Amino acid sequence: MAKLFFYIVLLISLSTSAAESELHGIFDIRALANKSIPSYLESGYGKFDNSDGQNLSLAQAGLSYSLSWQSGISAHLITNAYLNKTDNNIGFTEGYLKYRSLVNSSGYRWESKLGIFYPKISIENNAIAWASKYTLTSSSINTWIGEEIRVLGNEWSITRLGRFHKNPYDISFSLTPFINNDPAGSMISWHGWTIGNRQTLWTESRPLPSILALREGNPLAHQAKSSDPFLELDSRIGLHGTAKLKLHNKGELTAGIYHNNAKPYIVENGQYAWKTRFFHFSGKWQLPYGVQISGQFLSGDTLMQNPQRVNMVYNDYRSGYVTLTKRWKKHRFTTRLEEFSVTDHDDVIGDNNNEYGKAATLNYTYRISKPFFLSVEYNWLKSYRPSRVYLDQPINLIEHQSQLAARYFF
Repeated sequence: MAKLFFYIVLLISLSTSAAESELHGIFDIRALANKSIPSYLESGYGKFDNSDGQNLSLAQAGLSYSLSWQSGISAHLITNAYLNKTDNNIGFTEGYLKYRSLVNSSGYRWESKLGIFYPKISIENNAIAWASKYTLTSSSINTWIGEEIRVLGNEWSITRLGRFHKNPYDISFSLTPFINNDPAGSMISWHGWTIGNRQTLWTESRPLPSILALREGNPLAHQAKSSDPFLELDSRIGLHGTAKLKLHNKGELTAGIYHNNAKPYIVENGQYAWKTRFFHFSGKWQLPYGVQISGQFLSGDTLMQNPQRVNMVYNDYRSGYVTLTKRWKKHRFTTRLEEFSVTDHDDVIGDNNNEYGKAATLNYTYRISKPFFLSVEYNWLKSYRPSRVYLDQPINLIEHQSQLAARYFF
């Protein structure tokens, strides 16, 4: 279905001369130093997307290409590439058709999106190719969204514009029926919350830690050694819905709920469907002296069963963060504090998914020119994870990461 979608986009682009095209991108090169253990991207329990040591990397090369027609229809394709000593890959992360209506006489506007895309969850990944403007790493919430939550769906949105009703606010609602996100939940369970900027590419799989229960002869040995989060396994439709209140020149509040509606006992080729659901709240507000405060909270649960419908993994999870950012001339200062946890409710031996952690991020960014930025960032993360004992690693762990980045937006 995804291939058919892109063939349609290509056919439209070749068969019309009325379309306007745009190409935007991000090029992000970093030097970094970590004090950590093997990264979650290497089947480890390290909370950053780079392992212990020093590294020079292409942290992100993202492209966003769009075609727009006067009818209000547009086509979008977003690709990303990553290159470092342990993690090299290139592919697309989103691709969709979008329709945006004109505002009617009553002050309402309709929008629709069809294809592969991120649900409306993140408020910090608001730059090109789903990058973050204010920090080099995403929060634990949005690192997980970038890793496991992507949908093939049809989003419908309606916005009531306040200026038509003499109100100082806009209200919008969206609803997205979707498929192809049934295995989501495995990574948040088996390696827990993480912090980074790595997005899972469409059709890409992510490695799992070698925990005791996943090894041969143990209860979860039939699980594949990696998880492919963007599969459809049970032919059931999930839903994501949001409500947003935007106060003119002040801030915004958003609430949403996600449910993949998966049958948690379905398995194909070692890939299990996980019944994963969560609600999320977020907000931004302008404070005095040009300071912006923003934050987000996400809480949910996930369930995976064997074909006999016995609970094998059943976890609650939650995370929240608060960010303060101040821009002064060509300088921007950002601080983010966050807390996260996973609570294990099943009795499977060798699969302790309990986790608790805190993290702090400090970022300074200097704008050399309109598209070119230099950033320095420090990340501190303290976590308690009993399952690290399966790999002879410390249950309590403090990790540090320092990064210097040159980022070019066009």
